[in-house]
Parts: sequence; C-alpha cells; structure tokens
Amino acid sequence: MKRVSQAVEVESPVLQTLQRTKKQKTSFYNSTFGKSLLHSLVDWGSLPHHVVLHVFQFLPLVDRARASSVCRRWNEVFHIPDLWRKFEFELNQPSTSYLKSTHPDLIQQIIKRHADHLQYVSFKVDSSTESAEAACDILSQLVNCSIKTLGLISTAKPSFMNVSKAHFVSALTVVFVNSKSLSSIKIDDTPVDDPSLKVLVANNSDTLKLLKMSSCPHVSPAGILCVADQCHGLKELALNYFILSDELLLALSSEKHVNLEHLRIDVVSENPGQIEFHTIKKQSWYALIKHSPKVNIVMYFFLYEEEFDAFFREEIPVTHLYFGRAVSKAMLGRIGMNCPRLIELVVCANGLQPLDEELIRIAERCKNLTAMGLGECEVTCKGFIEFVKMCGGRLTQLSIMEEVLIPDNDYNLDQIHSEVSKHLGRMWFPDMMPTW
Repeated sequence: MKRVSQAVEVESPVLQTLQRTKKQKTSFYNSTFGKSLLHSLVDWGSLPHHVVLHVFQFLPLVDRARASSVCRRWNEVFHIPDLWRKFEFELNQPSTSYLKSTHPDLIQQIIKRHADHLQYVSFKVDSSTESAEAACDILSQLVNCSIKTLGLISTAKPSFMNVSKAHFVSALTVVFVNSKSLSSIKIDDTPVDDPSLKVLVANNSDTLKLLKMSSCPHVSPAGILCVADQCHGLKELALNYFILSDELLLALSSEKHVNLEHLRIDVVSENPGQIEFHTIKKQSWYALIKHSPKVNIVMYFFLYEEEFDAFFREEIPVTHLYFGRAVSKAMLGRIGMNCPRLIELVVCANGLQPLDEELIRIAERCKNLTAMGLGECEVTCKGFIEFVKMCGGRLTQLSIMEEVLIPDNDYNLDQIHSEVSKHLGRMWFPDMMPTW
C-alpha cells in the first residue's frame, strides 16, 4: 500500500501541471476570440452574397436546393442569374447507374425560372434510353435560352444512339434555332444529321468555334463541308476518319477560313474487316498546314493490326498519336519515318518484339517529340536509354511501365533510373503496376 501511495504522490504534480495548462489554454482562447467571434463563425447567414454564390457553384443541384432553405439570404443567392449560367443536368436510371439523378421537380423549376439565364449547359446521361429521351425532352423546352456551349455526355453506350432520330434532331433544332450564339458543341455518339447541321450553321455561323461530333453515323462529308464553308471562325473540329476527305481538308485550307487550331480525328473499328479505310493525300494534309501552320492534328486509333495498312505510307503532319489497341512494330517504324511534326506518342500495346530500332528512329526524325507513353510493349534498357539520350531534356513527359523494360548486358532495372534521370536533367522513375 505504501508503494502505491508513493506512486500516486509522484504522479500527482504532473497531473496538476496538465490541468493548469488546460485551464490556461481555455482561458487564453476565451479571452482572445470571445463569444462574439465564436458566434460569428457559425452565423452563416451573414456571409456576403459573392461568397455564398462561389460555394453554391460547387454544389450538386439537390444540395444547392437544400442549402437555399437555410435562410433568406441563401435563398436570395439561389435565384441569382449568375448561379445558373453554367449547369450540368445528370440523368440516370437506378437500374443502370449508381449515380444520383437530377430530380424532375428541380429540373422543371430550373426551366421555369432560370432557362433564360442558362449559357453553358451539359447533359450527363447513363446508357439507358430513358435517360437520353429525358435529356431530349429538356432540350425541347429550352426555347428562351441563349446557350453558348452545349455538351451531351454519355457515360456508357448506347444512350443517345437508341433515341429515335426524329426525336433527337427535333430537340437539338430547338437549341440551334433559339440560341443564336453557340460557340462550342460536343455531341459525340448521337444521331445528329446533315439537315440539323444546316440549321446550326444558319443560326450560329458567326459564333461557332468548336464542333466535336465523333461517332455520328448520320453525318456525311457534305454536312461537315457545310459547316466548314459557313463557319469562318471555326477553331476546333473533332470527327471520325470515315468522313474526313481531301475535299474537306482543302475547304478548311481556303483563304476565307481563319486558322484552325485543333483537329481531332478518331479512327475506330468495332469489327475487323468491315470498314475499308481510305488514304488522305499528302498534298491535302500540307495544304491545311500551309494555311494553319500551328494546327495540332490529333489522331486516336482504335484499330486491329490488320487494319492499319492505309495509314502512314507517306508523310503526314500529325502532332499527337494515341493507339488504344495493339499496333505493329512495322507501323511504329512508319511513324518514325513519316511523322516529322510529332509531339506526343502513346502506345498502349505492341507485342513481344523489342522496339529499340523504332524508338531510336522516332528520336532521330521527330525533333518536336516532348511526350511518350508505353504500356504493354518491350524495350531493352540499352535501347531505351539511347532513345532518352537522343531526346534529352525536351521529353517533358515520359511514362513507361517498369514491365516494358528488359534488362540486358549493359543495364539492369536498378541502373536505369539514374541513367535516364541524368539525360532528362530531372528525377525519373518507371511507372509501377498497382498490386491490389
């Protein structure tokens, strides 16, 4: 008992010191901040309008509506026109998506009270036809809007492609006719057609700067030519390769057009052998470059190896290349020979043959290359270091999976980090495959 008592007596001064310190901190806090400041910290209703407005802009519609019922001041902010200039409608079915959908009652309130304020509008829908049809129904009601940007985003196919063409085109025409100031349109994977593009041009030719409509099977080269001929301010264009033609490139190169800044081309094949890809003449490509010297030509390839035959047989002024499926060693060799303007190259997969020679040729010929990404490929450590040495510090982005690199007699995986870092002039490590 004596020992226990002594222990308590030894510890008690420490406990007393801790208690005194706690009291001092509490006293200091109360004297420094006071009750009035503590009250103001939770008095959210006194926040300035512009602060609440900034916060509201980050909230989903449902949370925004709930927040508007906190106090009269927040409700006033909820109806400020600036809050409704940019809005994204989310339309999902519980059976096909885990994402929350914008409540129909709130949508009707927006259309009734804020439709004339909407300027930057997007629709995000899941794969269901019901969600896409609901988006079309909303579009049909936007008769008092002056929309500047419109985006139709499908989180999964088929979505808009399952909507009847007549329903979709009718809804889109409402926006095209009433907006008069559209500058950006992103309508990939939709049943838009040539007549609706003519309506777009008739009402928005002076303002349209960006048109993105890849995978739109009802659009023909004639429809794109109509846009190119009339929309002289067009800066960015994205389309499928199957509607790209020599005539279209020459039309974009005519004197009446401003300089195109960005041309994206999707080269896609779902079933091998069903599409025969045509070849664009070198003269047509370079007519565009002569007219728009700084244009970025971006090509996304989703082809099977046997479908590449029509591409890169002669020089092409592409700047960014992305291969989403396997691409052959021979095709990469062609790229090294015929893509002198290449800035970025991403290869998701190749095969089991080392790409040393192909990478070195690319480094030699593609003097503007600044970004490289390799996925399921093989390169010897020596060949990779030689490639990096030739490119030097201009390689601002270098993403290589560690599994790509094959140790050889000159270098192993432990040495490659320091060697590559030395030639790049910065610290570099290969990417690691997640282990989960």
